[in-house]
Parts: sequence; structure tokens; C-alpha cells
Amino acid sequence: MAQKKTSKSTEKEKQLKNYTIDCQDKPMTTRQGLKVNDTNNSLTAGERGATLLEDFLLREKIHNFDHERIPERIVHARGSGAHGYFELYESIDQYSKAGIFTDTSRKTPVFVRFSTVAGSKGSTDLARDVRGFAVKFYTEEGTWDLVGNNMPIFFIQDAMKFPDLIHSVKPEPNKEIPQAASAHDTFYDFVSLTTETMHNQIWLMSDRAIPRSYRMMEGFGIHTFRLINKKGEAHFVKFHWKPKLGVHSVTWDEAVKISGADSDFHRRDLWDAIEAGQFPEWELGIQVVPEEDEHKFEFDLLDPTKLIPEEMVPVQRIGRMVLNRNPENFFAETEQVAFLPGNIVPGIDFTNDPLLQGRLFSYRDTQLSRLGSHNFHQLPINRPVSDVHNNQRDGHMQMEIPKGQTAYFPNTLGGGCPYLSKVAEGGFESYQERIDAKKIRTRSESFSDHFSQPALFYRSLADWEKAHVVDAYSFELGKCNHDHIKERMLWIISQIDTDLAKNVAENLGMKVPKSIDKPINQAIGADAKVKEHQPGKKKNYLDKAPTLSQANTIFDSIATRQIAFLVADGFNMKDFDNMKKALEKQNAMVKLVAPHGGTITCDSEMEHKVDASIMTTESVLFDAVYIPGGKKSVKALLEKAKFLKFVEEAYKHCKAIAVDNEGARLLEESAINDMENDEAIFINGKAKDFISAIAKHRNWKRMAKAEKIAV
Repeated sequence: MAQKKTSKSTEKEKQLKNYTIDCQDKPMTTRQGLKVNDTNNSLTAGERGATLLEDFLLREKIHNFDHERIPERIVHARGSGAHGYFELYESIDQYSKAGIFTDTSRKTPVFVRFSTVAGSKGSTDLARDVRGFAVKFYTEEGTWDLVGNNMPIFFIQDAMKFPDLIHSVKPEPNKEIPQAASAHDTFYDFVSLTTETMHNQIWLMSDRAIPRSYRMMEGFGIHTFRLINKKGEAHFVKFHWKPKLGVHSVTWDEAVKISGADSDFHRRDLWDAIEAGQFPEWELGIQVVPEEDEHKFEFDLLDPTKLIPEEMVPVQRIGRMVLNRNPENFFAETEQVAFLPGNIVPGIDFTNDPLLQGRLFSYRDTQLSRLGSHNFHQLPINRPVSDVHNNQRDGHMQMEIPKGQTAYFPNTLGGGCPYLSKVAEGGFESYQERIDAKKIRTRSESFSDHFSQPALFYRSLADWEKAHVVDAYSFELGKCNHDHIKERMLWIISQIDTDLAKNVAENLGMKVPKSIDKPINQAIGADAKVKEHQPGKKKNYLDKAPTLSQANTIFDSIATRQIAFLVADGFNMKDFDNMKKALEKQNAMVKLVAPHGGTITCDSEMEHKVDASIMTTESVLFDAVYIPGGKKSVKALLEKAKFLKFVEEAYKHCKAIAVDNEGARLLEESAINDMENDEAIFINGKAKDFISAIAKHRNWKRMAKAEKIAV
């Protein structure tokens, strides 16, 4: 019997019915059965006030989340670290009394941990993801931890939503897939119902989510902090890390292939650069806003989903950080390092950013769970360089031997020690912010603008960056199985940019809906309070912010760039030597890729060690390609089809290619066309021009033609 066809509208009704029916008799409760009427907002002293310690709902939710997994981190499990130092260019004592910001003679030791967020310890480095950028400063006044990411904003505004965010992006609990990926239904179900996520989410769809190297990405403190000077005056501040090598990324096609060819790509890159003496370097920048200017912007400084465009408040570069030593033991250092946003020093203080307020509680709790004891600060990697004296004693894994009869204050039997320090002597004093408000569980109306800054970000991108955002959304939403989730996302994307939504919809074979379905309000438990704080209308307070585009980064260095030399026995030594010397003079890393491992011999009968055979490496692992002349060498390369694939893939990914003499045959035998007009292809050209093209990272003008190459 022929099966009766079901109309699309009927199928959609069934889908939406199944989506909501199971919740009818299941109100949300605490673990003690107390019914909950708000799980989106922390309890604060007024709409923009500090989060209150008595918020038992926040503590229960985050406490449970913090203890879900042992021993790896719940988020940021996959990481790499390195030691180094920070030094100040000039004192900023007009803003802060912190020694690290006033004493230019200091060289403050640091340990930095880079990481992905969503994946487990065994996941790939090249997942599309936010990257963690956490810095531990071992200052003379105590340890300061600047725990940030490579994106200046976060997904959510209130720490109460953090468990929901991470649960949505983690592998789906029924089947534990996909690993280290956001392209699935639960993530976009959450995102499409939580529009505050859209700013960070569009950054995630950009090239910022697939960096070329940890050494080539920015870092941000995300939150608005306070700087306090000796007079007790406060200024708001945002922290930035600016890489000396510029901000560069790989393409998505490369990221997928690198994950298969070398899932440790970023970890290996960081380690190898430091071992080679090519020390990664960043400048620390600050955006400073006087307290009296707090409300002069059309966005809220305390909203962690908002950035301050550099075009509105320039970044002052005040110092530099250099990483010059790899860890001796990965577990003891990189794995056991414990970062806490609550680790600050005099001269730095918090604001009422509700996400920051929750992190101050959460991080200590999760480190206790991971490391097994509240004495984790005694582990060598976490130990401060300043002296430690207090009355905190004993406990699991106590690694010190406290001396004396007393462990309390005040006392006379211990001579009154340890004593309290006066503020003038370096004692910490919290900023005296006036608080006069009712206890309330809500979100400030000033946090309701969810589309203006994502739109600004997208408007500011170069055309090739916009094309990558379209491709990313098309891939991610194409992996979702539920049409109603894709439709909600298309509508939300249309609130950011109509052309963006239209292009993504076309790739999905769908249309951009004119409105969102009514059942969504039921899904988020909409009541009068929720409806009051729906996303506000999009504003345009800045046409473009050029600093948001990677097209405006640094393009003057090829230091540590990996250049593949395709060679076989009989290659032209003169061609080879001239190019190698020119590249290495600019601190590029030359790697010989040959038909086999071991050694090869040039036309001068000299032996050369092979870095990789063609069967053990891929074009995506290199930044540029060079092929010297030599009839015998080129003939051998052409006998291996993968060498042609290697060159074609480099072309497809818009990389610079240079050939000399007979080396041009590989280009002629390949599928590459229009070589004469390509700004990054050089046939018997000058080394300096090849170097300049590598420094530009890619020839994006080639992109439309390159997409036709099937590799």
C-alpha cells in the first residue's frame, strides 16, 4: 500500500509539538525540589549591582557544573603552556598603583596557557572554537591571573547561564557526539533562544576561531575591570594582548585537513618556535575609561557581550610579554596550573559585570574539584614568588610544615604575627563603591542590545572574511537536523545582516523567515519579566571598526613561517641555496619535502637531510611553497602525484608559490591557471618579492579562481 504523503506544514507542527510536550508537568526545581522561577539571572544588589553571596540558586547550579568531570577541565581541557616574562614600557601610576604597572625596572615572570574551550584533552587543536588565553603574573605583591580568550566578548551576560551554554556545546549527552564541535542541534537550539550569544557567535563563525598559531592571535581580558591609583581614584579598563606577528588564520578547508594530518598543530608550533629561539611576543594594551564616562556609550561597559571599539577608545600599549621557555613537564606545569580571576593585586579591582562576579566563585570551586585539595596553591606552578604568611592550616595534600603555637588572629603568643598590612604598606583594599539597591533577580535593560555589535563586526570585515562567515554558518547550520532551529537561526542572523542571512539560507536550500514561531516563547518559559527584556532594536553608532578585521593586521614579518621546499635528488643547489638563505635571514623555517625520507643529493653532490617525505606530510601544514630547478629532481617529483596535489592545494588556499627554472614544470602540469596575473606566484622571480607575498599571509584576490581547484 502506498504510503500517504505528509505535508511540510503537518511535519513542522509535529516537530514543534514534540519539542514542547514533555515539559508540561515538569517545572524546574532545585535539587531539594524547590520550584525555580528564574534560572537566567543572578541575584544582584540592583539591576547593575554586585552579585550576592546568598544566591543559593547560582551556587547550586554552578557548584554542580564545576564538579561534573574529573580530572580534566570541564572547559579548556586541551591546552598548551609556556614560561616567559612581562616588562613595562612606562609607568601608568595615574591609573594604577600596582607595581607591575608602575615599576619599569621589573621583569615579572609569567606562565601562559592557551587552549580550546569545548573539546576534551584528546581533541584536535584546529577545532572551530574560542581559544583560551590565560596569563599568570608572579608579581612581588602576589599572583595576578588575567584569564581571557582570543575574542574580546563572551557568549553570555550572566554566570547563571554558563552551565547551559557549555552543556549545549558539549557532545550531546545521549550519544556523546560531536566532539569539539559546535555544528549540532543542541548548540544552535540554545543560541537561537539566547540572542545575547550572537556577538560572540559571529566571531566564532569568523576566521578568529581557526587561528594559524597561538602566536598569531590576540588575547582579551573580556570583562571591564577597575584600575585604582594611590589616591583611591578608579578608572574602568579593558585588557588586550596584541601579537607582534599579527593576527592570522587558516582556512576551514585547511583546518579540517590539519586535524587529520597533525592534530597537535598549535601545540607543536608553540613548542618548536620557542625551541628554535623564535620567542612569541605580545604587547599588553589597555583601554581606559574614566568612571564619570561610564554611561556615555550606547552600550553597557559591564556587559561582557560588548566590546569597546578601538576607534572610540584607543588601545594604549604599555608593555610586552615574551615566552622564552617550554615546560619541563606537561602535567606538573601546563595541566596543574590553576588560574583564578579572583587572583588580583593592589591597584586592580573588579566591577559588577555579572559574568565576572560568577567566575570569581566558580574558578576556585572547579580547581578544588580538579586538583583534589584547597592546597593547590602550593603546587610549584601555582606558588607565588612573594612570601606567604597566614593562619590557614592543614587539609588534604598539605605540602608545607607550618611552625609555631598559634594559628589565629589576633594573638599575643605568636607575637601578633602574621600582622595586618596597612593600605599604605601595600595591603589590599577593595574599591569603596556605593551600593544602595534592592535585592533583585533580573537583567539590566542596558544589556538588551544583542544585535548592534554583531552587525558592526560583520560590516567591518573584508569581503573574503565575510565569505568565510557565510561558509561557516552554512556548514554549522547544515549539520543541524531540526528545521525549526535552522529557521530561528536564519531569522536571528537576518537581524544582524540581511545579505548574510540570505546567502546562508540559499546554501541551506531554505528561505529566511519573516518572524519567529510563537512556541519559542513557551520553550524559554516566557513570562512578563522575560518579555520586558527582549532584544532591543539594532543601532548603528559606528559604521565600521577597521581594527576588527584581520585584513588590517601586521603584514611585515615571515618569522617562523613554515616554507616547504619540494626537492628530489639532483635539485639545483644554486637556486636552493639563494632562496634558503634569503628566507632564513628573515627567520622563516625552511623544510625539505622529498619523495622519501632520509637524505637527498643536490646537483653539487652534497647530501641534505629530508624533513618530511611526501607521504607523511600535507600542504596545509606549510605557509608557502618553493620548487628549485634541476631536471632530475623535477622529473622525480612529477612521478609522485601527491606533489602536484601539494602545489594545487597551496594555490587553492591562496598561499605564495615560487619556482625556479625547471621547477616551473610542476605548475604547468597542475590545474593552476592564469599564473602570469597572480600576485603571489613567482617564476624565476626575486626572493624579496616572494618574501613580501608570504608576509601578506594570503593572496585573497585569487580566492574565486582557487575555489575551482578540486583537491
